[in-house]
Amino acid sequence: MLSDIEIAQQAEMLPITKIAEKLDIREEELEPYGRYKAKLSDSLMERLADKPDGKLILVTAINPTPAGEGKTTTTAGLGQAMAKIGKNAIIALREPSLGPVFGIKGGAAGGGYAQVLPMEDINLHFTGDMHAITAANNLCCAMLDNHIQQGNALGIDPRRILIKRCLDMNDRALRNVIVGLGGKVNGVPREDHFCITVASEVMAILCLADDIDDLKKRLGNILVAYNYNGEPVYARDFKADGAMTVLLKDAIKPNLVQTLEGTPAVMHGGPFANIAHGCNSVRATKLALKLADYCITEAGFGSDLGAEKFLDIKCRYAGLKPNAIVIVATTRALKYNAGIAKTECGEPNLDALREGIVNLGVHINNMRKFNVPVVVAINRFITDDPKELEFIEEYCKENGADFALSDVFANGGEGGKALAEKVVEAAEKPSDFKVLYSDELTVKEKIEAIATKIYGAKDVSYTSAAEKAIKEVQALGGDKLPVCIAKTQYSLSDNPALLGAPKDFTITVRNVSLSNGAGFVVVYTGDIMTMPGLPKVPAAEKVDIENNKIVGLF
Repeated sequence: MLSDIEIAQQAEMLPITKIAEKLDIREEELEPYGRYKAKLSDSLMERLADKPDGKLILVTAINPTPAGEGKTTTTAGLGQAMAKIGKNAIIALREPSLGPVFGIKGGAAGGGYAQVLPMEDINLHFTGDMHAITAANNLCCAMLDNHIQQGNALGIDPRRILIKRCLDMNDRALRNVIVGLGGKVNGVPREDHFCITVASEVMAILCLADDIDDLKKRLGNILVAYNYNGEPVYARDFKADGAMTVLLKDAIKPNLVQTLEGTPAVMHGGPFANIAHGCNSVRATKLALKLADYCITEAGFGSDLGAEKFLDIKCRYAGLKPNAIVIVATTRALKYNAGIAKTECGEPNLDALREGIVNLGVHINNMRKFNVPVVVAINRFITDDPKELEFIEEYCKENGADFALSDVFANGGEGGKALAEKVVEAAEKPSDFKVLYSDELTVKEKIEAIATKIYGAKDVSYTSAAEKAIKEVQALGGDKLPVCIAKTQYSLSDNPALLGAPKDFTITVRNVSLSNGAGFVVVYTGDIMTMPGLPKVPAAEKVDIENNKIVGLF
């Protein structure tokens, strides 16, 4: 079989105007970025405001291997399969980050014959959204340091600056840095930090903002520091919000692209799910719901991370109500959850599968807690043993879960028809969506609700730093906000070594911060970091250009 990039490069794409025509988008509502990608204008959203919504399908997964389990591939393939069975569907995805593209996980445009195109553009600079978010964040940081340098009228305490500079790249050397060195003219020396762009609050804000005015308000509400009196300082206090909004005036518009089979795809925003809230933008999802009868979207990593945040944060704020949830499972991830080395997960091992399949059971039960119909997508790999696939099917039957084998990687939409039929059936069933916890609970009660009901923890412990931070959040009125837990994606616990369905473990909260503009409280557990590092052999080593053609991207 050809590589992902070879398949993508051989595909015959439709002009983006033809994709827009499928959705009845008018010429003046489309802002082309070349022939095959475009921004969707505010006027389109205004015109469709009163149109009934289609059905919302969320694609999530079990706890993955480091390579991922094909969640985006399943989403793209399911969108293509919907067309095969005569349904009008659109997919809504996050934009990839350059960090994993050049790191270990690769891009986020799907794979095989279930990809979103133009794959190279999407996985690299796309329409410049990531760069705009990076620039807006770093403008705020530059203005803050300049304010301190130019007299510090707000009395900002350089020891209590909360906002971090960002970069859309895995670069561990920038996690902790010293800025302002070189004498008086170069600023006030202080400790500073970098996070990856997709973990920045500006990214979260862009993905949760309703419109440009809401975006500006949220940017102004970013808690950037405290002054010497212990009082909060916000981005609006040194007038950074207006210029930040200007940098994001185009980035706030969703992007229109297509799959290999011409299914329309909206891609917008890209927060990680292990260190951020893991969903594409509210604007993109809401618009997609107006453009087609079925909107298929995804949330990052396993359902304990991306799906929980999609349901408890995004749906809470946007008033969204999913009609069905798809859980992607693979034989290799289930064996990985039994403790099998990732290099051996492709080998037949029914005993390991029996041990690791409990992880799937937890994810099925967790998603049912939100009162939404669930379908398991068994994402088939070429190396899969038929007996192992049969075992997963029997497990789903025994647990009363709808399921279908998905072969979209090798066969595109044709390989996802069975899954599409199951999803359509599920979406017609009664759905009484409810969030996991109410706004009125305290920060600790919300954390404990997620830890015990979703992760399966027996309790939660807090470091002294976390206890202090929670009191500060409460003092600023943040105790009524939802929580966004930063946690490893490899385990239901905060310890990546505890695989499968761990029991009797304690979640340790090491710190807490208020993302005041985004509107949630970030809870840090385990060793999770907001600036990843590159692996020993990064994917970037294989990427090159030959005869003006990109090679080795995947």
